[in-house]
Amino acid sequence: MRVLIKLGGTLLDDDATRRSMAAQLAAALTANPQTVVVHGGGKQMTRFLAERNVESKFVDGLRVTTPEVLDAVLKVFAGTVNHQLVAALVAAGAPAVGLTGIDACLAEAEQLRPELGFVGKPVRCNPKLLETLIGGGFLPVVACVGGDRQGRIYNVNADQMAVSCAAGFRADRLLFLTDVDGVKDSSGQVIPTLSLEQSRLLITDGVATGGMQAKLNAAGEALLGGVGEVVIAPGSAPKIVERLLSGEAIGTRFVRV
Repeated sequence: MRVLIKLGGTLLDDDATRRSMAAQLAAALTANPQTVVVHGGGKQMTRFLAERNVESKFVDGLRVTTPEVLDAVLKVFAGTVNHQLVAALVAAGAPAVGLTGIDACLAEAEQLRPELGFVGKPVRCNPKLLETLIGGGFLPVVACVGGDRQGRIYNVNADQMAVSCAAGFRADRLLFLTDVDGVKDSSGQVIPTLSLEQSRLLITDGVATGGMQAKLNAAGEALLGGVGEVVIAPGSAPKIVERLLSGEAIGTRFVRV
């Protein structure tokens, strides 16, 4: 089974949670070697910018990326967050390799909207690099930075990066591990199963906004792109990776119907 696991930055923000997640991924890799990890790091990015007196601005859940912010993207996403996770995975026994979407045009991107600055949307994925690494027994760990063939670099939403890689990699399952229990309805209850139409209504009705809106859009794109199953689940739940891979119903599962 081909699996792509997207980790929210909150799960990687301190040593204890990072080590716990790395141990889970290393254990899962033994039983399921065809695995790819994509990670975010929004919390770390916001803190990094605040320490430098740079205000974080968002439009539709996406960070407006000026040249100054883009420089921070490389330092935080492709640098600190990626390498700390890779180091934790190696310590847990997983042969992890840190990458970005720039490497070998893994995630080729183009500018999303001019008002967002250097924010890119993946337009195609070259899965050959992922296939080569997995074939060699390695675990690819992809930071949410993309590029194009003219050398431009883009800040890519981590959920969209996960979708692009999952579709290109022909993943059977895409697991979004985040800091919420799942997708919630207007009364705050987790929705166990969500169709594409129901997902669109949550956005239209203003129930899902900001980061969750971006996540719902990404989940819909994944299903339409051929990914077999998409789940949004709480990454902090005990043994969450093992439980999801075994088929336990946790969080919100998306269906095409």
